[in-house]
Amino acid sequence: MFLTFGKSLNLKIEMKKLYIPIMILAGGAALYEQSKATPNIYIMVGAIIIFMYGMMRLTAKVPSKNEENIEEDDNDRR
Repeated sequence: MFLTFGKSLNLKIEMKKLYIPIMILAGGAALYEQSKATPNIYIMVGAIIIFMYGMMRLTAKVPSKNEENIEEDDNDRR
């Protein structure tokens, strides 16, 4: 089921599979709580924090669009 490029890739795939459902549940909890007549602010804040932490972890390894250009500029200056 997992790709066999090494343990680190397997761990990344497993973590991604873990973070996505947790983020969906946190977002759903925040939306559900917001629809109530008197929402509990602590539940909403906690759900948003969990959602944002998950987004941070999932997007931490995505390179910048300009990363390649910056490396080329640094090489040209040397």
